[in-house]
Order: sequence, then structure tokens, then C-alpha cells
Amino acid sequence: MAESQFLVPTDQYLKAGIHIGTKFKTKYMEQFIYKTRPDGLSVLNIQKIDERIKILTKFLSNYKPEEILVVSRRENGWKAVKLLNNYTGINVFAGRYPPGLLTNPNLKGFMEVKVVLVTDSWPDRNVINDAIKIGIPVIGLCDTNNQANNLDLVVPCNNKGKKSLGLLFYILTREYLKNRGDNKTNINMDEFLEE
Repeated sequence: MAESQFLVPTDQYLKAGIHIGTKFKTKYMEQFIYKTRPDGLSVLNIQKIDERIKILTKFLSNYKPEEILVVSRRENGWKAVKLLNNYTGINVFAGRYPPGLLTNPNLKGFMEVKVVLVTDSWPDRNVINDAIKIGIPVIGLCDTNNQANNLDLVVPCNNKGKKSLGLLFYILTREYLKNRGDNKTNINMDEFLEE
């Protein structure tokens, strides 16, 4: 695959560590693993990461910002998802998602959305359960140790690192806006990646 076909240059993916997995790997995630290093860490295939991010951005581009909910219980994703919200207007929930926000109209903060994206399927399982109850698609960012149960689309990546999540949400922000016909050029990648 030619370098120019990637969403960002390969070295940008490598610098952000988007491909660095964990020492544990699940059966489902094996298909995305390129190799296991001598220290036991699994390394995700960058080409497959890029392919899945393209699918993710094309899929989400079919929805208006108010129809999408992105949830990140992981603190390392909070800044990136808030920036995604600032640029696109997509609903985000940074922190512990209280069960019922999608299913109980009597709750303060009740939302009606058509698709959910989670940064990690285990800590974000409350919103996944709500999405299943109302029958909407769930997309999950999955590291090598994640289960893919109840996910409609898996995007393999290091879903624990701040820079990795920052790069992923930068790409999602840029591509979502581009696919929706909003060619904002003032999106700064460094803003998503800085500590």
C-alpha cells in the first residue's frame, strides 16, 4: 500500500504509538496483530488500523453530529473527545457514563442518538448495554486485549495511550468534517497530541 493512501504518514502512526498493543491478546484481535515483540507486547498492523479508521469515518459521516455519541471513560481520551466535540458538534461523554442515559427519558441528560463510539469496550460497557437495548450500532476502539462482543465495528488501536487516542480523534475529526462537506483547515493535530 502506497504511503500516500494512508490517512496520515506511517511515521505519524508510529510516533503516536497507535500500533502498540498489550501483552495479552484475545482470539478476536489476533486478526489485527502484525507480530509479538520479544518483550511480549503485541504489535497491531498499521495497514489494518488505517483501513478500519477509514471505514469508521465513512460510516460516521452518514450521521449528523447530534445523532452520534462518543464515550470515553478512560481519562487519556477526555481531551481528544472534547476537541472532537468542539470541532464537529458530535455528542461526547468524558468520564463514567451513567446507565440509562440512552434508555430512560426521565433522566437528566437523556439523549437520543443513532450510533455510539466507545474508546474501550470494558470500561464503557454501560453505554454499550444501553445501545444494545435500543438497537443502535456500537463501534469500539479495541486494543489487543479487548473482547469484541456486542460491537458492530472494531477499530484496532492502542486505546490506552494519550497520543494514540489523540491521533485517532484528530483523524476522525478531520475526515468527518471533510466527508460532511465542511473543509475546516484550522484543525491542529498538535492540539490533539499535546500532553
